[in-house]
Amino acid sequence: MSCTSVVYCLERVLNLNDDYRQVFQVQGPSVLLMMVAGHTLLLPNRCPHQGAGLHNASLSSGVLRCPWHGIECALSTGRALNAPCANIEF
Repeated sequence: MSCTSVVYCLERVLNLNDDYRQVFQVQGPSVLLMMVAGHTLLLPNRCPHQGAGLHNASLSSGVLRCPWHGIECALSTGRALNAPCANIEF
C-alpha cells in the first residue's frame, strides 16, 4: 500500500500574529487560516449552516459569528452555540 502526502505552505510563520486572518484556495474549497490567542487555526471558509464565507465573520472570546445569519461557533470545539439546526459543527 502506498501512502502519499501533500504539504502546502500557506504563510510564513513570522507573519502569523494574533488577529491574522487570510483565505487560501487549496485544491477545491477555500480555507481560512487564522491566528487566535496564540493558536493557529485552519478551517473551511464556509459557515456549516448555509455556506457563507467566514473571512468576514466577527470573532469575540473564541467564538466566530457568521456574517449572514449570526450562527456562532466555538473555535475550541467547532460546535455551533446557537444554531437552529442540530449538530452543526466545523
